[in-house]
Amino acid sequence: MKNANLVSWDRRWLWIAFATLFLAGCGQSEPAKPVVPKTVADYFSIEVGGQPVRMQLAVLRHEMERGLMDRRDLGPNDGMMFLYLRPQKLSYWMRNTPLPLDIGFFNAAGELKEIYAMHPFDETPVASHSEAMQFALEMHQGWFKANGIRPGDKVDLKALAAALRERDIDPTKFGLN
Repeated sequence: MKNANLVSWDRRWLWIAFATLFLAGCGQSEPAKPVVPKTVADYFSIEVGGQPVRMQLAVLRHEMERGLMDRRDLGPNDGMMFLYLRPQKLSYWMRNTPLPLDIGFFNAAGELKEIYAMHPFDETPVASHSEAMQFALEMHQGWFKANGIRPGDKVDLKALAAALRERDIDPTKFGLN
């Protein structure tokens, strides 16, 4: 009988030791995974004139040159924002772009100044009148009007800056904080 109790007592200690080691390991967090920057393929929720837009950010030259070419589908509130380092006259065309789009040109303060319709596959340049444009937003044709977005409305520059940081791009290069 004494031997059975000793074995049973030894097993209890073994189980207690095992449970202690197991539970001690549970409290530790796993090593942090490296943060992978987002890309032009990712969407960011950014408001324009108070309306939420799921927008992709075209920042690098090859992203801007590609834009929405060959896209056959775009969600109802999806678009692409093109960001420039400094204000300038902007010009776009619809080469290899099958979707009818509207383009809105914004100044450095994020204020919408001009809106133009663009037609599928039309290679006629659509240029801003002003040389003070820094951002351009392409949306489905009619989106601005349907959502009551007019010149004077603004894009949320704080959200735009945060999205650039998620892409591992310094927003101060675009005059954003």
